[in-house]
Amino acid sequence: MSRETSHPFLINKDADGHFRLTVRETRYNSQGYPLVSAHLQDECFRTATLARAFAKENFKAEAGQFTTK
Repeated sequence: MSRETSHPFLINKDADGHFRLTVRETRYNSQGYPLVSAHLQDECFRTATLARAFAKENFKAEAGQFTTK
């Protein structure tokens, strides 16, 4: 079983119709319980593709690390 989060990048559409990127980081405590922290990025994007490109450029994201839920 992988210790990494399979989808550390979340792309959601906000109420104004802009796409927002959330970067999630998973750490584990001494008992192995996952602790997930999420950081919403300040940037707004017109499309989900632009949000993915931003994540690839700034966070070295790879295909398969994105989710929309």
